[in-house]
Amino acid sequence: MGAPMVGRLAAMGQTVRVHARSDRVRAGIEASGDVLTVDTAAATAVNADAVVVCVHDDEQVRQVCHDGGLLTAMLPGSVLIVHTTGHPRTVRDMAEVLAQRGVSIVDAPVSGGPEDIVDGRITTFVGGSDDAVAAARTVLDHYSNPSFHTGVLGTGQLTKLVNNAVFASNTAVLGAAIGIGRGLGIEEEVLLQCLQRGSASSMVLDTVRGTGGFENFDRAVGEFVTKDIAVVRRVATELDVELGLLDSTLTR
Repeated sequence: MGAPMVGRLAAMGQTVRVHARSDRVRAGIEASGDVLTVDTAAATAVNADAVVVCVHDDEQVRQVCHDGGLLTAMLPGSVLIVHTTGHPRTVRDMAEVLAQRGVSIVDAPVSGGPEDIVDGRITTFVGGSDDAVAAARTVLDHYSNPSFHTGVLGTGQLTKLVNNAVFASNTAVLGAAIGIGRGLGIEEEVLLQCLQRGSASSMVLDTVRGTGGFENFDRAVGEFVTKDIAVVRRVATELDVELGLLDSTLTR
């Protein structure tokens, strides 16, 4: 997800420094040109008005921001944009450190895929103060449309977790429907095509068809969905919120 963000920012004339955590990603970014790769997370903050973090989970966010020295390297007046979907406590803990340096932060998890970033239409749920969100949008607007201001810091993550709980539930229901159809002798692609044009249509169904079937779709998103479901359950338990009907479908 981060690579197409870099591409969009560079194409829009922004000066971009990138720290890629794997050699494969770094090689791909260097091949695209118009960006400068650096060896540490802290080096991305040099003369930067904004720093964007796009890694897999909370632990990687902490590794980049705390262990990698990013928080203490950021300049006063700059903004940290965290795209990783995770626990709202992660960004709130960092806010305390950044505030002492005059740095703002937003949590900005995204909904969509790399192709949406390339087209400049990834959806972003942004939590933070009005000033922080306004500063972040000078970056987000290059690849995100729409970006929703969801409220105070952490609410972007909470909104994304609800979104992903529904996504995971829709996935489970669609998988069950395909199983029923198979038992009734209906081919998967025929059933998906009919459901897509019927009242059961959904974004999940569209994506399943776009990836060539449910098994391909599950291989592509299963790891991310499993990670996010675990966070949903942990946050709901900590905040004493009942998952209700969704609880029975969040079974990964």
